[in-house]
Parts: sequence; structure tokens; C-alpha cells
Amino acid sequence: MATRRARCTQCGRPMLVPLQAYTISTMCFGCQGLLTPVRPNYPFVNNAPPFINYAGYGRPHQFYYPQSWPLRAPPPPPPSAYGNKRAVLFGITYGNRVNKIKGSVNDVQCMKYFLIEKLGFSSDSIRMLTDDPVEKNPLRIPTKHNMRMAMRWLVEGCQRGDSLVFHFSGHGSREADLNMDELDGYDEAICPVDYEHEGKILDDEINATIIRPLPHGAKLHALFDTCFSGTVLDLPFMCRMNRKGYYGWEDHRNPRAGYKGTGGGLAVCISACDDDGNAADTSAFSGMESAGALTYSFIQAMQDEPKLITYGRLLSAMRSTIRGAKEGTFGLNNQELAMETRQQYAHEPQLSSSEKFDIYSKSIAM
Repeated sequence: MATRRARCTQCGRPMLVPLQAYTISTMCFGCQGLLTPVRPNYPFVNNAPPFINYAGYGRPHQFYYPQSWPLRAPPPPPPSAYGNKRAVLFGITYGNRVNKIKGSVNDVQCMKYFLIEKLGFSSDSIRMLTDDPVEKNPLRIPTKHNMRMAMRWLVEGCQRGDSLVFHFSGHGSREADLNMDELDGYDEAICPVDYEHEGKILDDEINATIIRPLPHGAKLHALFDTCFSGTVLDLPFMCRMNRKGYYGWEDHRNPRAGYKGTGGGLAVCISACDDDGNAADTSAFSGMESAGALTYSFIQAMQDEPKLITYGRLLSAMRSTIRGAKEGTFGLNNQELAMETRQQYAHEPQLSSSEKFDIYSKSIAM
């Protein structure tokens, strides 16, 4: 029970007084016994817990609480350094390996700047892990262990009203589904910088770490600028939208997989491509450094569109930007697919969610 220190107004003895209790005077129990207590005109009940004053003075005593008065709420906790916004950003280039990616570090740097300058995130509320050679902090290297710790930090203590962001720019992979919970027979995975020795992080683990703990009233937006990423969060619903803007939700729930939704919050994933697609990496956008097409198109759409942009407008704008690049506007050297087929959509940004909603009326709030 929360208490405060006080002194008896008669003898000056130190004493502890409960914060929630209503007391007739600030005298200790010994001095109160010399007086005739005066009761107020409103009713009381003896419903307080037993209390013994400071340093053993006095006797067990029952404080009175007014029936018609609500108990004083406990003082609010000290304000968090992170507020109600938090983000984890992973950018991995894989050094000088054959499969090196040029734009990953640039992606997360651009995303961090966007979150701080445009969406009001505090720099202290963002953890950025990269394999940039200038990074000297070993805890900021995107090893498998450090990435796991960062994902747990992202959702630790998450409460109603919190807004979380997860961003990954690096290599993705498909692995044979060993626990038989995938409709297509493959688990999606992301590759830490040490994946060759420590292994990859499967979608099952990502879902269990940052999706299922998400409480009511909280929301998480995840961006995966990587290949084979359509269902990398194992969210229950996948949005399918054609080039005319018509869309529908596919139900990806699998009875064998158990529940893979949130704890009541909203989780939305924007991925670079479908589970059988490839992500684009280019230096042609605006003459900038090499960058992931998904990251660039996302930031551009969020800045160019109206303040309250809907998920439908965002997805359309991102696809339009990347489609223009594929057609040679920006010089992307990707496979050209002229027919409107499912295979074509596999190489365009995808949207999945923990719940269904109207993508043209629901605004994005991050």
C-alpha cells in the first residue's frame, strides 16, 4: 500500500500515512487517544487494511473511507523515454559477399529520418541495427541474437495507444515447412548478418515475438523490403488488389497452425512482393544512393499523398511508382511482365493484416 511520511501535529513523532486514506487529523495514534474523535456527517465504512504507524508507535488501526468518495487513483508512472511510439529498423548489406545488397543501410537511415521528422518519433525510441562498417557498438550489429533481442524490446511493455514500427531491408528466403502450418508448404524467413552460421529467423518466430503479444488498442506497422515476403508475418488475411483497384481479402488461417493473430491489436504488413516474388534494389530513383524500391516508394507515397492517406491509396501509389520504374522510367533492370497475371502481381508490394477492413476508407496512423 502506497504511503507518505508525516509528523504528528502534537508530539512531532514521525509516522507513515496511506496516500489513499482519509484521516481526521495528522496526529499519531497515541495523541488521538487523548481526544474525542469527531465524525463527519457523511457515512464511513471500516474497509481499510490494518495499518501500524512508523517506528512501531501506536496500535493497529482502521482508517475510514467515505462510501461516496472514490479512492484516489495511484500516481501515474514516470513518463517513458519512448512515449507511445517505438521502432526497430534492420539494414543488412552482407559485407563483401557475392549476394551483397547495396541499399539496405541507406534504407533504414531514410526510414529513421522519416519517422523522426514526419511522424514524430523520438530518436531515443528507435533502434537501428546495421552492418555498416562505421558501426562500433556490438549490440547494434544485426546478428541473429541481437535481432531477437530488438524484436522483444519492440513489444516489451506495449500498451493501448502505442504505435510500433518494424522495418527490415535485407535478404529473405523460403524454407521447407517442417511443422506443416503453411498453405504453400514453405516458411518465409529473414536473414541476419550471421545467418550462414546461426541460421535464419523464420516467420513462425517473428509472429510469436511481435504479433501475438500485441494488446488491444495497440498497432504495429511492418515493412519488409526483401524477397519472398508476402506472408512473412503469418498474418491471417492477405489483401489481393488488381491494377484496376479492385481488391479482396484472402483468408490465410490454417487450422493446423493454431491462432497467429494478435492479442487484440492491429498488425499491418507491407511487403515488397509476394511469397514467390523478388524485391527490387535500384539506384535510379532520383539519382540517390542505391535503395530498396519498397522503402523508397513507401516514403515517397507517405510524403506526397494527403496527410490522412488510406491503405488503398498508399498501396496504389507504391505500385504505380515501382511499375513506372519497371517500364524503364527510372531504369530498373527487372523482368518485364506485360500481362496482368498473378505472377506479375507477385513482384509488386503486398498488404496483409491481422483483420479485414476497407482499405479505401481506413487511414494510416503510425
